[in-house]
Amino acid sequence: MTASSPLGVTPPQVKSLDEILPHEPLLMMGAGPVPIPERVAKANSVVINHLGSVMAQVIDQVKSMARYVFQTKSEWVLGVAGPASAAMEMAVANLLQKDERILCINNGFFSHRMAEMATRVGADVHELHVGTYEAADPERVRKAIEETRPKVVTLVQGETSNTVFNHTLEDIAKIAKSYGCLVVVDAVCTLSTMPLKMDEWQVDVVITGGQKGLSSIPGASLLAFSDEAWSAIKRRTQPTAQWCFDVQLAENFWHKDGYHYTAPVSGIMALHEALKLVCEETLEQRFTRHLRCSKALQTGIEGMGLELFITSEARLNSVVGINIPQGLTANQICHHISDVYRVEIAGSFGQPIVRIGQMGEQCREHNLFRTLHALGSTMRDLGVKVDQPNGMAEMEAYLQRMPRTLGQVTQSVA
Repeated sequence: MTASSPLGVTPPQVKSLDEILPHEPLLMMGAGPVPIPERVAKANSVVINHLGSVMAQVIDQVKSMARYVFQTKSEWVLGVAGPASAAMEMAVANLLQKDERILCINNGFFSHRMAEMATRVGADVHELHVGTYEAADPERVRKAIEETRPKVVTLVQGETSNTVFNHTLEDIAKIAKSYGCLVVVDAVCTLSTMPLKMDEWQVDVVITGGQKGLSSIPGASLLAFSDEAWSAIKRRTQPTAQWCFDVQLAENFWHKDGYHYTAPVSGIMALHEALKLVCEETLEQRFTRHLRCSKALQTGIEGMGLELFITSEARLNSVVGINIPQGLTANQICHHISDVYRVEIAGSFGQPIVRIGQMGEQCREHNLFRTLHALGSTMRDLGVKVDQPNGMAEMEAYLQRMPRTLGQVTQSVA
């Protein structure tokens, strides 16, 4: 019997983490979080004074490395304690005041989230709905801008919910800028996995989380503002409704070595090492690795006889969507591959697919072979006829055919 407490509420009996966590760790191949490198894990164990001179040096380097990854010369790089959605909310809440107009390009679940956030700050919200299997059409966007005349246009580079890639991002951003709009891009699953040139493409805000392409931890996120976006924020006539997400308060910590709130010290340390790994690899080499591995995996999946959800021209490489064979559910597939083969993949948000991530540390050849074998074996176990040996062979042939050397693989590879 549990001992009584003088406070009236007795302490609960709980299991230790050793009892809860699996003895054989899962290979995390879903839509995020992703496996983290040892250097990142070690950095995540560090706690120091969040206002000291050491922390100021770490923050300065995080901003410098983030500028490289965002491909911007803008001074206005900041972090936020929270998931990528917190960075998204920071962007929306600071750029918009009540009744100001926003056009959200809606490719699915996550791109619609920005519209939800804008609604909550009282903005005049308009959405351009894009077909499930399509990238946004720049001319449709132009027409929508002409009809709505928004202050802000938002879109995702990659919609992780349905695995669509807005490959028209550069064109859309430049069209929006020609109408005087501020352009906000969700690069949560794409930053460092494929090109995104913030300055060259005239993007005003880029948001990302740590737990996907950067291979850091969840809960510490980054965003960058252009000079034009920062000036628009400084011209606000109303205070930002969310105190924690007010970038003019966050500036005190991220740019003046001052206090805003107690910073996520360990998360920032993890981001520092994750960004340093990106810089050491270089973006060009990282893009090559991601493209090569994702295309190999896609080739292997199709070689088994399974179908990919999105056609090649609009397909996101960072997260690969696979049609669920008739008679099965995402839960059945995800639970079986996890329980039996110790590989974790993801279901979706309303689409009849399972998803395999190809972000950061997921994009390693040894992970591909284990994951594809587990997927094929799961399908066979669940009664689906697949040609598993052919799929494995097709993937290996693709990897052999496409060198790892920088410059020999381009984004146009089929």
